[in-house]
Amino acid sequence: MISTLPTVPGTDPSSSVFDSFRTSIAQRVSEALPLTLEQAYSGVDYGKKGVDFTIALPRFRLPGKVDEIAAKVISKFEADDWVSSVTLDKSFLHFQLNSKTLVRQVLTQVHALTHLTTSGLPEYGTNTSGKGKTVAIEYSSPNIAKSFHVGHLRSTIIGAFLANLYKACGWDVVRMNYLGDWGTQFGLIATGFEKYGSKEELEKDAIKHLFDVYVKVNKDAEADPKVKAEAALWFKRMEDGDESALKNWRVWREMSIKKYAEEYQRLNVEFDIYNGESMVGKEWQDKALQRLEEMGLISDVDGAKLVDLEKWKLGKAVLRKKDGTSIYLTRDIGGAIERYEKYKFDKMIYVVSSQQDLHLAQLFKMLELMEFPWAKTLQHVNYGLVQGMSTRKGTVVFLDQIIKEAAGVMYEQMQQNEEKFNAIEDPETVSLEIGITGVKIQDMAAKRINNYTFNWDRMLSFEGDTGPYLQYAHVRLASIGRKNPNLLPLPEPSQIDTDTLASMQHARDIVFLLGTYPDVIKVALKTHEPSGIVTFAFRLAHAISSAWETVIVKGEEDLEKARARMFLYECARDVLSASMRLLSIRPLERM
Repeated sequence: MISTLPTVPGTDPSSSVFDSFRTSIAQRVSEALPLTLEQAYSGVDYGKKGVDFTIALPRFRLPGKVDEIAAKVISKFEADDWVSSVTLDKSFLHFQLNSKTLVRQVLTQVHALTHLTTSGLPEYGTNTSGKGKTVAIEYSSPNIAKSFHVGHLRSTIIGAFLANLYKACGWDVVRMNYLGDWGTQFGLIATGFEKYGSKEELEKDAIKHLFDVYVKVNKDAEADPKVKAEAALWFKRMEDGDESALKNWRVWREMSIKKYAEEYQRLNVEFDIYNGESMVGKEWQDKALQRLEEMGLISDVDGAKLVDLEKWKLGKAVLRKKDGTSIYLTRDIGGAIERYEKYKFDKMIYVVSSQQDLHLAQLFKMLELMEFPWAKTLQHVNYGLVQGMSTRKGTVVFLDQIIKEAAGVMYEQMQQNEEKFNAIEDPETVSLEIGITGVKIQDMAAKRINNYTFNWDRMLSFEGDTGPYLQYAHVRLASIGRKNPNLLPLPEPSQIDTDTLASMQHARDIVFLLGTYPDVIKVALKTHEPSGIVTFAFRLAHAISSAWETVIVKGEEDLEKARARMFLYECARDVLSASMRLLSIRPLERM
């Protein structure tokens, strides 16, 4: 029977077994030194390579020499079921965990919590910090007249990751796609459609055709200012609700959303709501203007309305054009207010590129000045740009072409191994998934604020830290069951002799990593960084890859040992697959 531990506020051993091990370390330190349990706990960090946990003694600012302070802990130390040893290294106390307890506790917890919940996301590693709270997340948000290009890709996959992460941690998530479906550009398209539009082309691919019309009419507008004036008049008619001006626009909007929905399904991304600038009511836009005017923040410049935010170093922002039509910012203010009225969110996240930092800072400041208490809960999750994303021939492209090309290359690679290729039921789908995984992982591997240069070779390689490598690691784990049917189904964890794994360094390394996963999730929730989950997935894939030679299942004659190893790999697969699903990647069974 393992000794019981005191409770440290804010910890949850039922979802993170390492909270127990850290508590055990903290308890020893607080009993030996003049520190509370909480103070000691806050000092327990992960150790360097070969060390489980570490405490840097100087952080506590205790009187006396480090050696003497350390000696008090070491002299009282007795190994038990939780911790097996403590050593002093300069000013650090290093703690090694009891390997048998570590293996048993972590694997049992992973097994108990990786069953899929109704959300389709596993419970292991997640926490319930968001129970009873609502978060609205706005992401992707393309323009309906412009093809889904790479700029939207980042917002789409970072947003999908955040939606999965919050949902897994118990939040109610409202996934919003706020389409650019309004504004003068639609006046331009309407003008151009009369000249260049084709019903047939529209049916074929609405987004592509509207984009083509837009490019052509834009050229006309550059050469002839009358075209621009006509477009502005057309948009004014749309704003005033003129049915004849709105009729075509409605059809375009509907067809574009249908096309986008197909694109999102391929990317394993979903939305609860497609709304758009066009749906923001006039009422709040007018009220917002009025309220800011009463506060003396609005000035009139040539008939246009400007809000002065110089005092907060946020410049001046246009809220209404001189022809009286609304502008992006005004619609954003109205949209935010309407969302709060509808969803009463506890937090709202905008996943928008860092180029829009000023725009969102202005928006948040204005809502704050208008004294909406919820304005403090708005967050901008920004990201850098993708550079050099084009087809392999070097032409700048839309996302569906990149994905088609990636899938094609993967298909060719898979054909090189005829035997494996023939075992795959649907090679088209599999090559598409590997291609999409490659695109996503390359995008999420670095800190999101960094710009990155898209690299075909890196994206499509099975070597190194790439998307295909992660899928390959998962496929290998999935094949263990197929290759060892005699071991399945495995008995209950309590009937498996996990002690046989404790002395195998490679097995212990995998288990230790699995134990860290709940902390990885906690950090991601704080930083909104998918890169932490990506790094974890690669570390786990590498640890598994290192273990194949020594932690063997097929050919192990001792049934108890074979079962324990199979159990280890099954748990590793569950956690690898959980991390991939959080990143909106569909883990493959064969490839």
